[in-house]
Amino acid sequence: MALIDNGVYVDGVRTENPTSLDETYEVMRERGGMAWIGLYRPSADEVHSVAKEFDLHPLAVEDALKGHQRAKFERYGDTLIVVLRPARYVDEQETVEFGELHVFVGPDFVITVRHAEAPNVAVVRRRMEANPELLSKGPEAVLYALFDEVVDEYGPVIAGLENDIDEIEDQLFGGHPDVSRRIYALLSEVISFQRAVHPLVGILQDLGEGSVKYKVDVELQRSLRDVLDHVLRISEQADAFRALLQNALTVQAALISQRQNEETRLLSEASLAQSEEVKKISSWAAILFAPTLIGTVYGMNFDFMPELRWSWGYPMAVAAMVIMGATLWGVFKKNKWL
Repeated sequence: MALIDNGVYVDGVRTENPTSLDETYEVMRERGGMAWIGLYRPSADEVHSVAKEFDLHPLAVEDALKGHQRAKFERYGDTLIVVLRPARYVDEQETVEFGELHVFVGPDFVITVRHAEAPNVAVVRRRMEANPELLSKGPEAVLYALFDEVVDEYGPVIAGLENDIDEIEDQLFGGHPDVSRRIYALLSEVISFQRAVHPLVGILQDLGEGSVKYKVDVELQRSLRDVLDHVLRISEQADAFRALLQNALTVQAALISQRQNEETRLLSEASLAQSEEVKKISSWAAILFAPTLIGTVYGMNFDFMPELRWSWGYPMAVAAMVIMGATLWGVFKKNKWL
């Protein structure tokens, strides 16, 4: 159901629980209070209904229907439109999920349009209803509370990302095979988180600058500055995470290159050692070939061979074998084949 919760508040106290948008409009006119309407993935008819009742700008209405908007802040006359990108860390999957919240703030109304589970607007409503003094300050107080909830939900995201980065550092030097893919995935999440957080700095600063003009309560101004301080710290942490992951990619590339160089060196050493062994084998084969050749020739047992019946034939053959072998050994030794 698109209409999650809505109420009419007078002096910070909830006076009625309308069951439909039309009933909300009627009660609001009768009692002159502030309407707070919460919509979750509403239909076009529901969005156009509130747009007609509160005279919302068509461009802002179109953005609320389509979704997929960046965090931004715009003002159309007396109506303030804020788009926030809440985030939550999913422990089971070790990923960050991003939501989208459109907030329409007017003199006597607040309309929230959610496109995801986060943030938990019901928590904000209960907290505000438990503090009528704060809620009595009007729609700006609700806007502050929504900012505060979104920024508070960034805390677990920062903790989850920090834990993931610590794990990546261990995997990086442990030679984990999938570490590069995880670094890229985490870097993508950090960049998306930066896109959600960074615009809030400018939005909150603009709201602070316009507080005097639009006569925003002094305490609310201080509260918004406190939220801005939190956003600045979170933004700096996100920037640091991105720098760490980019450095991790550089280190990973260097480690891969180092491992490849080491493998190449080992292959070269193995190839060189193999070449040296081939040289030795070839050298000894050549040394042994000379006496084998002589012995083979004189072992043919032909009747008519030169010096076959010469008394010095055997000593000469042996001497030739030794001399040829020694000569080859000397040549190979000189060329460092042996």
